[in-house]
Amino acid sequence: MGKEGQHLPLFETKRAKGRVIYKLFAVTLFVGICLILVYRANHIPKPGEDGRWAWIGLLVVELWFGFYWLLTQALRWNIIYRYTFKDRLSKRYEEHDFPGVDIFVCTADPTIKPPKMVINTVLSVMAYDYPPEKLSVYLSDDGGSEITFFALLEASKFAKHWLPYCNKFDVEPRAPAAYFSSMPVIKDENLTSEFVTIKKVYEDMENHIEIATKVGQIPDEERSKHKEFTQWDNSNSSRLDRDTFLQILIDGTDPNSTDAAGTTLPTLVYLAREKRPQHPHNFKAGAMNALIRLSSKISNGKIILNVDCDMYSNNSKSIRDSLCFFMDEEKGHEIAYVQFLLAFENITKNDLYGGSYIVGLKVEFHGMDGYGGPIYGGTGCFNRRDILCGRKFGNKCKIEEKKENIVRRSVLELEEEFKVLASCTYEKNTAWGKEKGLRYGCLLEDVATGLSIQFQGWKSVYFNPSRPAFIGLAPTTLLQTLVQHKRWCEGQVQLLLSKNSPIWYAHKRISLGLQLCYCCYGLWAPSCLPTLYYSIVPSLFLLKGIPLFPKISSPWFIPFAYVVVAKYTYSLAEFLWSGGTILGWWNDQRMWLYKRVSSYFFGFIDSFLNSFGLSESGFVITAKVADKEVFERYEKEIMEFGSSSLMFTLLATLALLNLYLIIGEGVLKIYETMFLQILLCLFLRKDNGKMAASVAIKSIGLALFFCTCVALY
Repeated sequence: MGKEGQHLPLFETKRAKGRVIYKLFAVTLFVGICLILVYRANHIPKPGEDGRWAWIGLLVVELWFGFYWLLTQALRWNIIYRYTFKDRLSKRYEEHDFPGVDIFVCTADPTIKPPKMVINTVLSVMAYDYPPEKLSVYLSDDGGSEITFFALLEASKFAKHWLPYCNKFDVEPRAPAAYFSSMPVIKDENLTSEFVTIKKVYEDMENHIEIATKVGQIPDEERSKHKEFTQWDNSNSSRLDRDTFLQILIDGTDPNSTDAAGTTLPTLVYLAREKRPQHPHNFKAGAMNALIRLSSKISNGKIILNVDCDMYSNNSKSIRDSLCFFMDEEKGHEIAYVQFLLAFENITKNDLYGGSYIVGLKVEFHGMDGYGGPIYGGTGCFNRRDILCGRKFGNKCKIEEKKENIVRRSVLELEEEFKVLASCTYEKNTAWGKEKGLRYGCLLEDVATGLSIQFQGWKSVYFNPSRPAFIGLAPTTLLQTLVQHKRWCEGQVQLLLSKNSPIWYAHKRISLGLQLCYCCYGLWAPSCLPTLYYSIVPSLFLLKGIPLFPKISSPWFIPFAYVVVAKYTYSLAEFLWSGGTILGWWNDQRMWLYKRVSSYFFGFIDSFLNSFGLSESGFVITAKVADKEVFERYEKEIMEFGSSSLMFTLLATLALLNLYLIIGEGVLKIYETMFLQILLCLFLRKDNGKMAASVAIKSIGLALFFCTCVALY
């Protein structure tokens, strides 16, 4: 390659088009918001007049909404897009110069994350278009399930056939289940016979795993073949009280570890770390840190990719894309991690629960990238090992594969020696969880880790390739969605109140724009209170005939109308540009309200109780599977209310309260209206997804109580 080619960048950055137009639009919206605040401040009722305190409350709430809107502009003010040049990478570096890559897959509960799902993710990352001798895949099973281990054992056998098949036919995606479901008809005659054969082998493996999962134990025949299953024969061992179990299923350095085509297989390792009731295990962050230590002794890849077990690789070139950033001569030395866009395969046409986050992933993360990088999303992210392990920002340090003469020992020796790295007491009096590895003390350990890395001066990159790099599963019920956002909200509050808060500690450590971007997410929780106020108080005063907004004939009505129409028109346009539908936007707006008045509200309360030691935060794993009947309703875009939850009670109470306050005219009308709601909630829907009777009755009772109080007052 010529000298000129040697200096060409491996990636380029382009700013989004139309930024000037958007900024002009934002200025007009800002003027409208200011006029609303002027109106609100200049028309406060005098002392003793009806509605004075409600009016002052609206002024405070609208000040908050205006302030929060200003924060969100940071996510849209400096949007950039990244593009890689993998052809230049291939011409500039030989494959033997590529760094080793260690891939971490984390799972914790075989009932919520079925083993069949887990091994599809594992197989997809084992099959990357990358030198297999430089790939190592680690599965952390915090559930310590023998079913999961059995599934991985089966996958290690199937990989010997699957990997050469993928390489021969350039398969995409390389998760077997996704590939076979996307290939109902085979048009390539050369592919037909081998397709049928490999599919039969996969179905046999899948059948073995499903039988074991259904009966809850490993067949005696399989158990007798592998002494490793004796790990689960100890009656004193349990999910939360067990020894470390480490198994190197495939040793990539062993010349005999080859696939059916004679090609070296990637290293494959299973780890169930030690757990004891008296020792905190720090959830996913603890599992990741154990893998970082363990992998440093087995493979020590310079790059670490971590993926959730329900998110398979959809693009076999992703590692090469990440290397275009890390190995770029001019800017690669300052990049700590590359966060890829995440996509979801089970999203309905109109995104019933807003689970695709398309605006966040296709707009807002690009906006964060413009100020120094996105948050660390916890999955689909390539990290530099040395930075995760605490290397300080400063001198340039290129990623390159160093030739080391390592004396390999037997697998049994390695397994026995390295178990201590995953013990409960290994991290005691060390920097792990504080300055090394993923940070502890926050439910959003990934976001906290990324922020602490950026504080040191490192940059991060957000990459959205034309073919999504990773595809996962979104929640399929309303309760799953709300619970997931409650956990995220608690984590954001913990981060906001921590010593590394993006509000105060971030000052001058990261750019102001990036600081504002973090605050946008960190202030999710406090936004619940203004939203609840706006959802209730105007309706209450409407019932009493007290106006809180200007008349249509008043000139002051114009800024209110402009802000509402302009804001929602832009929101719709942004959603459609991101690939959504009109009904999908409506669902997204509805879920925005649901989350603010339920998930964020309860997350806000729990966070403060936790800060005063009155409760403990728990890492709730979000279920991504549902029974057949529930999933059928989800596919038909019928909202699921079947579970009993305080969040549903609050949502239903607010809905009934507003319905009455809009159409009711007195106490006598209350019972008439509520009787109709009883019919709607309990009898109109016949399926099991209808609102639970207990939730409906409690909500009706609460709504009746509040309406009666208002009417009598």
